Amino acid sequence: MIGSRSGSLVLPPQDGDGKKLALKAFQKVGLHEDDDVKYMLRGGKLRKVKSSKWKKDRQMKLQEDGLSIWYESRNKSPTFSVMDIQDIQEGHQSDVMTKHGGSFLQKRCFTIVFVGSRSSLDLVAASEEEGRCWVRGLKKLTGRVATMSQQDKIEHLIHQHLQKADKNNDNKISFKEMKNMLKMINLKVNDDYVNSIFQQCDKSKTNKLEEHEIEEFCKLLMQRPELEQIFHQFSGQGQTLTTDELQHFLKEQKEMVTEENCLNIMQKYGLYDNGKLNQGLTFDGFMMYMLSPEGNIFNPDHENVYQDMSQPLSHYFISTSHNTYLMEDQLGGPSSTEAYIRALLRGCRCVELDCWEGPNGEPIIYHGYTLTSKILFKDVITTIRDYAFTVSLYPVILSLENHCGKEQQAVMARHLKGILGNMLVTAPVDDKVLRELPSPEELKRKILIKGKKLKCSGSTAVQQEEATDDCEEENVIKEKKNKKKLTRELSDLVIYCQSTHFQSFDQTWIRQVSHETSSFSETKAKRLIAENGFNFVVHNTLQLSKVYPLGSRVSSSNFNPQEMWNGGCQLVALNFQKPGMEMDLNKGKFRQNGRSGYILKPSFMRDRSVLFDPARPIEGSGLDRKQLFIDVITAQQLPKVNKDKKNSIVDPLVRVEIHGVPEDNATKKTKHIENNGFNPVWNESLRFIISVPELTLIRFLVEDYDSSSSNDFIGQFTLPFTSVKEGYRHIHLLARDSASLSPATLYVRVRIKSL
Repeated sequence: MIGSRSGSLVLPPQDGDGKKLALKAFQKVGLHEDDDVKYMLRGGKLRKVKSSKWKKDRQMKLQEDGLSIWYESRNKSPTFSVMDIQDIQEGHQSDVMTKHGGSFLQKRCFTIVFVGSRSSLDLVAASEEEGRCWVRGLKKLTGRVATMSQQDKIEHLIHQHLQKADKNNDNKISFKEMKNMLKMINLKVNDDYVNSIFQQCDKSKTNKLEEHEIEEFCKLLMQRPELEQIFHQFSGQGQTLTTDELQHFLKEQKEMVTEENCLNIMQKYGLYDNGKLNQGLTFDGFMMYMLSPEGNIFNPDHENVYQDMSQPLSHYFISTSHNTYLMEDQLGGPSSTEAYIRALLRGCRCVELDCWEGPNGEPIIYHGYTLTSKILFKDVITTIRDYAFTVSLYPVILSLENHCGKEQQAVMARHLKGILGNMLVTAPVDDKVLRELPSPEELKRKILIKGKKLKCSGSTAVQQEEATDDCEEENVIKEKKNKKKLTRELSDLVIYCQSTHFQSFDQTWIRQVSHETSSFSETKAKRLIAENGFNFVVHNTLQLSKVYPLGSRVSSSNFNPQEMWNGGCQLVALNFQKPGMEMDLNKGKFRQNGRSGYILKPSFMRDRSVLFDPARPIEGSGLDRKQLFIDVITAQQLPKVNKDKKNSIVDPLVRVEIHGVPEDNATKKTKHIENNGFNPVWNESLRFIISVPELTLIRFLVEDYDSSSSNDFIGQFTLPFTSVKEGYRHIHLLARDSASLSPATLYVRVRIKSL
């Protein structure tokens, strides 16, 4: 037996003779002949590491569907999807492996990092070669997932469920098994309707569907009449779309309309007969096109860096994390370098380090005066070095909250310089005078320190006025009693982001200092925006402003970042570990511009001669009224909310939220559809008026209706108004923790008119 209590572990599903259905799913992945993947299918023993004392052997194997991995566990759900893997770390890179993996050779070790909030798996293979097989195989599978079409994912999902429904492993599906399969995919339909389709497909008249009959049933199940209607509208009831007809459709979609573009689409999505390309786009090809990234609501051009990156840092919104080291709440949750990895892999460009006196002369990071666990400062800096530029090449800001004495400040400075090396900015770029902040382009692959700075008065160095805004409010009094003097070594590393207490907007313009940064609590920032919004916007054309959550948010909840962006604040700090509407907005905001973590502000927020007031936008200063029509048509393959209840089917509704300046904020919703999460149909039109589109975010939220309590979350997708593609579009939904819910989608039509 494996482990001390292996008798209570969940065992793997038994291999039977019935593998054809699983093989069909695997064929969609296309790696069933790969040697590393074959090894993963056989499975093997790995050692799971959680701490210095918790290191236990566990079996792990790839399931026959090719995208599910089973591992020995006491959990109810001991499988995970390859689609949920964000990164494969080799060797001793993770926090757990750094601390507790030293007794194992690096080439035997690897860590599986998941999208969202799921804890990483730290694993040790029995040999170096087995470790390489797992790492190579996982990377091949995650790479394949990235290239799978939406249609492939849908078919894979259905074959996956068919395999589960085939209880006796005879590779045939009875009527009862088919009904169970429909419940698995979140669909409750009339028995007569299911029976009619079943009988239609049961050509052999055996009351069981065999391989080719199952394929036909799946094809009928996946029919998209709403897409067929659009296809026939433009094809004139023909069997294919001609070049002219496709051009007409693209014009309606507000896409680029050229003969060359049409031919490219036909070449990419057209189907071949006897090795020759059809003389037009068939319906199957049209459906593949509509389900591709080109048919998404999010503009695929915005997946790349498309904005001007040569302007001063103050002209950008910058993705910013608060209490980055925390994995959970602010009172007793764990601190981990993994939290920094997750933030950086999500495009975060400003992370926070709360630095305190540690044992053995080494500074530590944790949430002061609480029971949160502690991590070494040097381990955090090493992690930042390794992951800072994995997703984005643009600068990372380390926001230091320094509570250390002179000796450990010197250690901090030594680690920053020694570990970061040439990445660390220690002098003005090109020795330029600090009249204006440098641009993201000038600071590519560079790391900046935000912190307090000593200033020179004659030949004497004195400390600047304490920037207590950076300290959590409940700690300010304690800090004043226990104030530490800043050392020259640490001060010299602060160049462009000098923490300075905010006095007034008048003082900002009297002094005209670009390299100072002020921090504001969420309440103070809201008050300044409400009382003097246009002056705050102008202030933020020169200097960086950081806004942080109140210390009373002990559960690590977040404020609405939209209000702060409306005031031009660049560093709007959120608890990345806390999912919810606020983080959905943050992810949606920074989805554009190649997920670089830097978004260029609208021109009216960069030009000091333009007085933009978010509370009262006017012509020539941000106001650009648009009428937005969203036709919510259908959804596809929505996930179950309560997976533990076999017969639980969702009753979905769609809520569309507009987040922007105060007068634009609005929410509208559809009716709910009973017992159908597989292909619900709404055909409802929602209308909005938007006054400042360049600051607007649209959040699509799908909920499970409940008449007696609040609705349950199913999925969401948030994006900037300026990244919306008009026409008939698919919206690929995300889970609460931002993990993909693929292949779950919404299908909508978007129209925008100027007023």
